[in-house]
Amino acid sequence: MKFHPTAAIRLCLAKRPRCAIHQRMSVPAEKLRPFTRLAYGAGELGPAMAGSTMIFFQLVFLTNVAGLRADLAGTVLLIGKIWDAVNDPFIGWLSDHTRTRWGRRLPWIAASALPFALVFWLQWIVPGFISQGNQLALFFYYAAVSLAFNTCYTGLILPHNALTPELSADYDERSRITGFRMAFSLGGSVGGLLLALVVFRAMAGAAPTAQYAAFGACVSAVALVAVAFCLAGIWRTVRSRERHREAAQPAAPSIPLLEQFGIVFANRPFLIVCAIYLFSWMAMQFTATILPFFVESCMGMPGSQFQSLALTVQATALALIPAWGWLSVRVGKKPVYFYGMAFWLVAQAGLVFVRPGQTSLMYLLGFIAGFGISVCYLIPNAMLPDTIEYDELRTGQRREGVFYGFFVFLQKIALAFGTFIVGHSLAAAGYLSHGPHEPVPVQPESALTAIRIAIGPLPAVALLLGMFFAWRFPITKAKHAEILRKLAARHREGRADPLH
Repeated sequence: MKFHPTAAIRLCLAKRPRCAIHQRMSVPAEKLRPFTRLAYGAGELGPAMAGSTMIFFQLVFLTNVAGLRADLAGTVLLIGKIWDAVNDPFIGWLSDHTRTRWGRRLPWIAASALPFALVFWLQWIVPGFISQGNQLALFFYYAAVSLAFNTCYTGLILPHNALTPELSADYDERSRITGFRMAFSLGGSVGGLLLALVVFRAMAGAAPTAQYAAFGACVSAVALVAVAFCLAGIWRTVRSRERHREAAQPAAPSIPLLEQFGIVFANRPFLIVCAIYLFSWMAMQFTATILPFFVESCMGMPGSQFQSLALTVQATALALIPAWGWLSVRVGKKPVYFYGMAFWLVAQAGLVFVRPGQTSLMYLLGFIAGFGISVCYLIPNAMLPDTIEYDELRTGQRREGVFYGFFVFLQKIALAFGTFIVGHSLAAAGYLSHGPHEPVPVQPESALTAIRIAIGPLPAVALLLGMFFAWRFPITKAKHAEILRKLAARHREGRADPLH
């Protein structure tokens, strides 16, 4: 029997009675058509493929194909991600204030798609005009391309993500929307790894530089097709929601940008969700970045074998999205997060003790880790929209772009520092990098120890911190219904002032 993510999500995230409160909200809260959910989710596919392949491949590409030193490679990724993180709140704010006949978000998505695809491909080529031994020139090339890519990435993915709370105000419908989006996100991760396997095997006789260039071109093409399908499927719904919002939302004075940032940091539930997201993604980044080095140096397997292990993890996570979504509707988002993290902690602890020859155990632990990674994708993203109504109740305004900007900002900080820490730790431990045509060197014991710390204890600490903040998240389903009830009363009275 074939697995169909769309059908599974529709079945598992079953319909629930619509709360009467929602019928009085200014923006319609009715359920979306399955095709609209599908098209919206598809917008996540290209960026997810790009993001996941960079997590798994970029550091090893820079060190073992482009020939960049591990510390310089880690610094390239840090520079790009810091810029990526810094530009998120500003692009979010700009998208909140964009006024066109197509709404606030769609023009950003459409305008960013082609530059995003082009610059992504440029990250996977080794420029012929730079000699491989010229470390400084290679460093500046990849740093510049990384800055350009992360600008385009933000312009595409952040406005798309900010549409989640705008498409529906229904508490459970948002879980369904998030389920579709995260299914495509994980599907992109799995698809990127499958595409890598296909391209690298089809070009087995070619140079690694040619393999990676072809792989980057294939991912770029998939991203363009997916974004086009997304826009074609959602634009009517988005324009309708925008008209309702503009007609029904009471006029409110504009708040200066810096003051908006202050309001964001005063939103305690939002900060807690950000902390959950930050530490969950930091654990994922530590694991994904070090995985190729762990497979090659600690397990004594060909470096390409890490793709099969990563595929096991991501495919498991994808398959479990509907089940976790179904469970979160019934028992709540917070308990589901704890269930998933418990699985993940077991897997991370086990990887520390796996030794060469224990291949089956390694894959079993990867399968178990997929349970937690699935929850990492789903639950924080489903919690975030609820904090936006909390802010609207306090301030009288909706700022989806700003909140999603800061949310993605923290994810990228986690990715940047995760890669930076791993790269510099490997360099400090004496890791021996090698070019594409050089034999794999025998690593010193200090490097092997650093790899095992990065695959086990570091992610485990991050996961425990994420669980601590999840325990403190205050917005339950009942609390969210109360927030919507107060907002509905305010909208009926036609006032925008916050409740003090």
